[in-house]
Amino acid sequence: MPFCETRPENGAELVPTDNSAPHKVDLSSKIKEQKVVVDELSNLKKNRKVYRQQQNSNIFFLADRTEMLSESKNLLDELKKEYQEIENLEKTKIKK
Repeated sequence: MPFCETRPENGAELVPTDNSAPHKVDLSSKIKEQKVVVDELSNLKKNRKVYRQQQNSNIFFLADRTEMLSESKNLLDELKKEYQEIENLEKTKIKK
């Protein structure tokens, strides 16, 4: 059964640091994972049940499929936006 990755506590904020390469790789990995979650939720039959994992726990609760899909898409968009901001920062550093 599909699951949704938990959101970061402070949202998907870009924190400029000198070690953006490891962050970029980690972010790329999270984007790939979130794409799989969105794809899995998109291809579920309407009558399938979806569960959300309680944060910092091994407990799962029944959730609404369409709501989970919407949240997963929003999280994917945030991750992509953050990744693009890192890309733009790297391009501006190269130009200088």
